[in-house]
Parts: sequence; structure tokens; C-alpha cells
Amino acid sequence: MKNEGVDDDRPGAREEPDPDGVRNESPNERADRNLTDMLAELRVALPGVQVLFAFLLVVPFNQRFGSTTPLQRQVYFASLLLTAAASVFLIAPTVHHRIEFRMQRKEQIVVTGNRLAVIGITLLALAMVGAVLLVTDFLAGDVVGFVSAGAFAALFGVVWYLLPIARRAG
Repeated sequence: MKNEGVDDDRPGAREEPDPDGVRNESPNERADRNLTDMLAELRVALPGVQVLFAFLLVVPFNQRFGSTTPLQRQVYFASLLLTAAASVFLIAPTVHHRIEFRMQRKEQIVVTGNRLAVIGITLLALAMVGAVLLVTDFLAGDVVGFVSAGAFAALFGVVWYLLPIARRAG
């Protein structure tokens, strides 16, 4: 069966055509391709989460951590938890695949994995905004911290979400 349109990883969704206008793949081949693509994309996001998590894990052991303000400690704690949660969500599709391996559930794994990945990436963006706020507030004060964090929140919003959503809608 020929599908044309957008390849959005939902069951029954229409596929984006090849340059030739037709993608000749079975539903199983499509699920295999989508799973491979998703896992490759997660391999890009995970090192960022790991580096941020490692940074946040060592911060309280720094001698200067005692001189942080209550706001900075709250931002630190929120960023730490957001990073841990991002790790859970971004690693989950791989775990699901391993547990459901050879059970003929790739399409469901891809759909669920896509949702988990979007949530994980969103948590990562929030954690990174928190880390920017923590560091800039510590180095330059509240105003610079909040302006910097707001600018990065806007940057994530535009580059990670608004551009692909606008492209998808158009």
C-alpha cells in the first residue's frame, strides 16, 4: 500500500514520499527504519544529558557551593532532578526495545519511544535552562542569570520546537 504525506511515526500515518514519489517498504520495514532512526537520535541526546548530570553531581562538593544563595540551591536541585528525569525518559525507549525484543511490537515501541523522547528532550531543555540560570546567577547576579536563562529558554523554544512544528504545519 502506498502512503504519501508526513512520516510521523504514528500507526496509520502517511509517509513522506521519496524523491521518486514512492517509498517501497512494508509496515515492518518502516517500523524497523523508524526505530533505527529514533535510537540514533537518542544517541545524540544522551551524551548531553550525561555531561550535564555529571556536572550537577559534582557541584555540591565544590568548596564554593556553601556560598550559594537559597535561590541558587533551589535552581540547582530542580536542575539535578530534571536532568535525572530526562535520563529516565531518554533511555526508556532502549529499555522498552530490549524488554519487548522479538515480540512483533516495533511499531508500538516507536510510537511510545517517540513520546518518551520528546518528554525527555523537553526535560533536558528545562534542565539546561536551569544550569544556565545557576551558573550565570552565581557569576553575575540575579538579573544576568534570569535574562540569560530566559534567552536560552526562548532559543530552545524556537529552535527545538517552533521551527519543526511550523514546518510540520506548513
